[in-house]
Formats: sequence, C-alpha cells, structure tokens
Amino acid sequence: MKFFVTGGAGFIGSAVIRYLINSTRHSVINIDKLTYAGNLASLESINKSSRYFFEKVDITDSIILDKLFEKYNPDIVMHLAAESHVDRSIDSPSDFIKTNILGSFELLQASRKYLLKNNNKLKNFRFHHISTDEVYGDLGNTNELFTEKTPYSPSSPYSASKASSDHLVRAWARTYQLPIIVTNCSNNYGPYQFPEKLIPLIILNAIEQKDLPVYGNGSQIRDWLYVDDHAKALVHCSLNGINGETYNIGGFNEKRNIDVVKTICKILDKLVPKNNPNIDKYEDLIKFVPDRAGHDIRYAIDASKIKNELGWVPEETFDSGIEKTIKWYIENTEWCQNIQNGNYMRQRQGLLI
Repeated sequence: MKFFVTGGAGFIGSAVIRYLINSTRHSVINIDKLTYAGNLASLESINKSSRYFFEKVDITDSIILDKLFEKYNPDIVMHLAAESHVDRSIDSPSDFIKTNILGSFELLQASRKYLLKNNNKLKNFRFHHISTDEVYGDLGNTNELFTEKTPYSPSSPYSASKASSDHLVRAWARTYQLPIIVTNCSNNYGPYQFPEKLIPLIILNAIEQKDLPVYGNGSQIRDWLYVDDHAKALVHCSLNGINGETYNIGGFNEKRNIDVVKTICKILDKLVPKNNPNIDKYEDLIKFVPDRAGHDIRYAIDASKIKNELGWVPEETFDSGIEKTIKWYIENTEWCQNIQNGNYMRQRQGLLI
C-alpha cells in the first residue's frame, strides 16, 4: 500500500512513518510544509529507505496536492498535518484556521477529485483523519469518559479548528461518499516532541535547572498516550477500521499535570546529577504560574471501542513510557537544541496580553 502522511515531519507523523518503514512493507510519501515543529531530523533513521519519499508542500495548495495524487496514486491518506499547541492558538488563531480547517478542506477536495478520476474504482482507498480528544471539551470534575458519541464542545481556538475539520471530514463522507475514518486521541508524549509541550518542556528545563512552570495549581487531568503506541494504533485503524467509523485512542493513564511533573523530577533525581547548591531535588524548581485562558480541567478517553472491535491496546504504561522518554531527551540534547530557534526558547505563550 502507498500511504500519504501529511505532517509527517511532526511529532506523531514522524512516529507513524518510522513505524511504517521499520515494521511493515508499505510505502510512505511524507507531505510536510516544515513549519517550526516539523523536523526531518526526526526521520534520519529511515530517510534512505527506497519506500520513503518526501514532498515539501503546504496542504492549502490545491494545485500541488492534485499533482501529488496523480504522481503517487496513494491507497491511504493519513491526515496529521495540523497546528497543535493550544497556547499558540491563543496568540495566533489565524494559523490554526488556515492549516487545520482550510488545509483539511483542500485535502478532502483533492482526495475526492482523485477518486472521481479513477471512477471510484479504488476499493481500498481511505481518508484517515487524525484528531484530538480536545474537541469534546471539558469533563470538569466528573467521573465521565469521552466516547465516540460525546457531543463536541471545544474550548480553545485549537480544539475549535480541529472540531471544524472533523465535521468537514464527516460531511464529505456523507455528501460525496468519501471513504473515511476519524480517530481522536488523548495527550501524546515520547521522543521527538517539540519542547513547547508539557513533558519535554519540563525535562529540558529541569536538566538546565531552570524553573518548571506549572499552570494554575497543576490539578488539570489528562490521559497520556505514548506516541509509538499511538502510531501503531493509527496504522491499525487505517488498515482495519470500518469506513465511516470513529475510534477514540487513549493510553488508560489519567494523571494530574502536577503529578506528571513530580514524576519527571523523581526520575531525573536518579539519572541527572544537580550542580545547583540551592536545590536538593528537582521538585524545588517547580513554579506555579497563571493558568491558561479557558483551560479545560479534565480529559479522559474511553478506548473500549478500539479495544473490542479492532483488538488494540497500548503496550506502554505511563511509568515505562515516561522513563523511556526522559532517557531519550537526556541522550538527544543536540536534536533538542537544533529544533529550537530564535523565535522560541521555551518561553511562556498564550498570555492574553
């Protein structure tokens, strides 16, 4: 099979591509604009494979998208290209509207035209849209879980843009009979994640013995999913999911943000010596900062559908996954330095000022 992977130089996209090249016989065409969070260094281990191709393309460019479909004749489109950081969406919502909504629209149109040119004879073709649990909104202090039937109630410009693209995908399926599936995932973590996100930010700041910023009182709860588990789930859904269905992908690891930070600190206490006489342990670097505007209290996914219908469950626990992640960042500081630039040096974003 030939896979189009949009956003393949990003965090989750690169994990998907590494898995496809290393663990399957499928071919991959990586379509990525290479924005600040896209880095081809994340694909160095597979970029010489004869089954891997890269195209630097903005998915809002309909003309080039049509040419790529004609050139490669893909079997599956895995749409991961997206602006994804909530804080950045507060500062610059227009980027999220353009990429996440308009970009998804253009990709849907290109897929539809591709099928029409082939007289809808591509029986295995599928458009797999990768989304987030944030479209469901805030569970608050309840004991409920997000299911595939949970109504949408996005809180941020980011989650609203992803909700919009989810609706577009389902509309193209209903109106134009485009074969689609949608997956909504919980918070990903693992190697190669851009350090604006909580876990790599805390790891890198701690190693450099800088403040460890925690929003509000750190009581927000997230379900954590190791990125390689997610990559395997996505490929499994692309190949075995039922057209028109939605699958929630979770890690079965609900944690308060403050507990995530403290876990990282305790592991680093064992792995990285401190050279700051003013601290006894890394937890001493924790600093509570003003909360994010509109910050959701809790997300939690019910992943029983993908388990019962497709037989997928995550392999990593949070304890095993976070230790692997921390060790990777310790051993790959050069990658971390190279991916950052003069515009972003782990400073706070989304402050509404």
